[in-house]
Amino acid sequence: MAFETGAKKAEKRKKVKGGDASDMDSFLGPWAKYQDEKDVAKPSETLVSCLQGVSAIRLFPVSAHLLLSCSMDCKIKLWEVYNDRRCARTFIGHSKAVRDVCFNNTGTQFLSAAYDRYLKLWDSETGQCIARFTNRKVPYCVKFNPDEDKQSLFVAGMSDKKIVQWDIRSGEVVQEYDRHLGAVNTITFVDENRRFVSTSDDKSLRVWEWDIPVDFKYIAEPSMHSMPAVTLSPNGKWLACQSMDNQILIFGAQNRFRLNKKKIFKGHMVAGYACQVDFSPDMSYVVSGDADGKLNIWDWKTTKLYHRIKAHDKVCISALWHPHETSKVITCGWDGQIKLWD
Repeated sequence: MAFETGAKKAEKRKKVKGGDASDMDSFLGPWAKYQDEKDVAKPSETLVSCLQGVSAIRLFPVSAHLLLSCSMDCKIKLWEVYNDRRCARTFIGHSKAVRDVCFNNTGTQFLSAAYDRYLKLWDSETGQCIARFTNRKVPYCVKFNPDEDKQSLFVAGMSDKKIVQWDIRSGEVVQEYDRHLGAVNTITFVDENRRFVSTSDDKSLRVWEWDIPVDFKYIAEPSMHSMPAVTLSPNGKWLACQSMDNQILIFGAQNRFRLNKKKIFKGHMVAGYACQVDFSPDMSYVVSGDADGKLNIWDWKTTKLYHRIKAHDKVCISALWHPHETSKVITCGWDGQIKLWD
């Protein structure tokens, strides 16, 4: 699916009339086809196109029928994954590029983190900003605590090396995890959400027990590079870490957090970009974008690079494997496009 912004044509083409904006089903609005437009099948479809680069995409929890994207144009958009793949809602309120977004467990709300130094809580349905939080530093990543009884708590990795925990009900900071020596890039919950793993510009990986401000595990080797994108495998056993030496490293996500030396995925160039990694739902494949805009697919068992597709004109910053449509991968890039591959 593609969201494209084409160049302005000298002569205005007539669009198909698309009904009333209040009628969600028949309203075509800016998605209306031109009267002379033909339906042409493409190997991939572009869902959408933003004017500026897309920084992150997240699928709606469980059903994955909606896709949330945040971009460098300060906007957050909610897209339909099926049917017309239109933009269902735009969330406006940040004054600088939005770096990360995270749904709560039900998808009714989500958090955003932006370079304007604010974290904002939004109502997915109404588009309203419910609350905002700041410690006057830039938040690089944000995650709700996925535990059902802790959904009013979230953590954010900050530019000042701290991981800060807020309580949405009071709006107060209730904990700080202050051990990293560089900006915090990722937070990933593991071990039935009792712990979380963080990575940082300090090139280390740290494991924390929830609400205990001292890391109980610290992983740093002289050979390690920073790992600014981390994904937990569908079976909860592995962490895939995009390492800045152009390889994807796999760490155990239970107890010892050891590097799996048999599972190293390479052959792509990330050139300093935090390209998000994902797994196919059945754990057969690992996918990642790269600095050249390519989508790379590796075989999990053999670690061989199985397939490579030119997906974007600029960096392909994220690849998400759809949890139910198991042949579909969604990518986004700094060319402002979000695409669905089949």
